[in-house]
Amino acid sequence: MSRLYPFGILAELTYGCPLHCPYCSNPRDLGDPRDELSGAEWERVVGEGAELGALQLHLSGGEPLLRRDITAIVRAASAAGLYTNLITSGLGLSRRRAEELRAAGLDHVQVSVQAAEAGLSDAIAGLPSFGRKLRAARLVKELGWPLTLNVVLHRHNLDQVGTIIELAESLEVDRLELANTQYYGWALANRAALLPSREQLARAEAVVKDAVKRLRDRMEIIWVLPDYYERYPKPCMGGWGARQLTVTPYGDVLPCPTAHEVPLPRANVRDHSLWWIWEESPVFNAYRGTDWMPSPCRDCPRRDVDYGGCRCQAFALTGDAARTDPVCELSRDHRLVTDAVTAANINDLPLAELVPRRSNKS
Repeated sequence: MSRLYPFGILAELTYGCPLHCPYCSNPRDLGDPRDELSGAEWERVVGEGAELGALQLHLSGGEPLLRRDITAIVRAASAAGLYTNLITSGLGLSRRRAEELRAAGLDHVQVSVQAAEAGLSDAIAGLPSFGRKLRAARLVKELGWPLTLNVVLHRHNLDQVGTIIELAESLEVDRLELANTQYYGWALANRAALLPSREQLARAEAVVKDAVKRLRDRMEIIWVLPDYYERYPKPCMGGWGARQLTVTPYGDVLPCPTAHEVPLPRANVRDHSLWWIWEESPVFNAYRGTDWMPSPCRDCPRRDVDYGGCRCQAFALTGDAARTDPVCELSRDHRLVTDAVTAANINDLPLAELVPRRSNKS
């Protein structure tokens, strides 16, 4: 029996979303929304998660505000003692909806923007939305919630990082998440047009470092590493099946949000308890710990630091989830990453080359 229990649960309430972001980590096959878990099923999952030992529930999607029963789900999570965080585009967060969620016990809100100004933000999002996002962020602060602003960074907005930080200051956000694109799903399909150059990253990182020092007493700034440019891969969610779990809109439970592409037996909350899935299911035990590791990870002193890197990235790039993450400079497949980086530093593909995320509306 595992001694580890999940710290946080990511509840992907729906894959429906009004935006068409070309870096979306949702599956490229979004499925049939008519098969989504019901509100009652989500409330049961939330209760089982609390019993399993989870402390936080992150409500995501797609756009979670498309679920009309989200207030009831928040209420159930709050009653179970979970800290609740809404991860939203901001679209659909009316004052009435926000006040209902506040009364239900919602603890925190994260709003995304795609750039520092309307023209580029709307072009990346695929529809006019920037103004509504800012109104939602101001409403969050007005109602007294802690506010995180999330911006996914890539070739087309990375040079705006300074003005993005200024925007966060003007909104008085509590936490700014500057997340360099992670290349799964739609982002992997659009990698050639999203990967920034080394010069862009160097300039942006210098701006971020200065801002972290200047704003350390006012705002937490998180810089999510661009791992294609790192020597070693990021640790896979703190280890596969170690601290986090994701529940998809259709009830599959995964060790991370992008594991839907890894060919492992599925474990679904309609068939099993969350406890059984966490403890016993093949999908959670496949890459737990370090015993599964091949060479060179097996003998590497970093094996308990990065756990061989990301299983989803290894599968996406090599077709084998058990291989060393190609981001690692010790990986036999490292050229798959270096070739992509080389191409990104030669080519400058325009925004028009990006393939927008599709809707899953039936």
